[in-house]
Amino acid sequence: MQNALTLLNTTVGKKAALAVSGLVLFGFVIGHMLGNLQVFLGPEVYNAYAAGLKHNLPLLWGTRTVLIVSVVVHIWLTLDLYSRSLAARQIGYRQKRNVVTTYAASAMKYSGPALLLYIIFHIAHFTAPGLQFGEAPFNETDVYSNFVSSFRVPWLAGVYVLANLCLGMHLYHGSWSLLQSLGVNHPRYNALRRRLSIGLALLVTAGNVAMPLAVLFGIIG
Repeated sequence: MQNALTLLNTTVGKKAALAVSGLVLFGFVIGHMLGNLQVFLGPEVYNAYAAGLKHNLPLLWGTRTVLIVSVVVHIWLTLDLYSRSLAARQIGYRQKRNVVTTYAASAMKYSGPALLLYIIFHIAHFTAPGLQFGEAPFNETDVYSNFVSSFRVPWLAGVYVLANLCLGMHLYHGSWSLLQSLGVNHPRYNALRRRLSIGLALLVTAGNVAMPLAVLFGIIG
């Protein structure tokens, strides 16, 4: 126990803990996407999926608890590591060149807060309190209608598309850094690691973006 606490006081330990919390969140994002893709199977399947989650209280609240803890830990460690980085170099670079750092890495400090705002809005939209967009009023038992009514509103569909493009960039750099923090870092495997990070980010982005666009263009509805 003492060794674990000591490790968490180091930059290496904090990065490893950040990676683990990120891995939990990444897993949820994939599961959440796969569940929501059932909207393509029609209202009966999608509403049954949503009802099954709501009635399985141990699974629902167990997942929510793990997610809340992971988000808090992820934000806390990110801010802590960022403050350490600033303290380590109090004088800025005369000319900064992002040779190794990708654009996604540079944008992490913006995509993180943007995604936090998106998550809060997403929860308010579909969970609590439930917001009405479009013609149909919010209905707790008809999740399919809530989904379709909302994404028939072009600006709202656009918000979700932009948010998920931002999520894709965050996942790309996050998965690249995650593997590095967990020790998967070797010139022989780095090309594969980069392709894996890009592939996972593209897969999640494509799945999440496809849903609002399918409603907006009349494929779902």
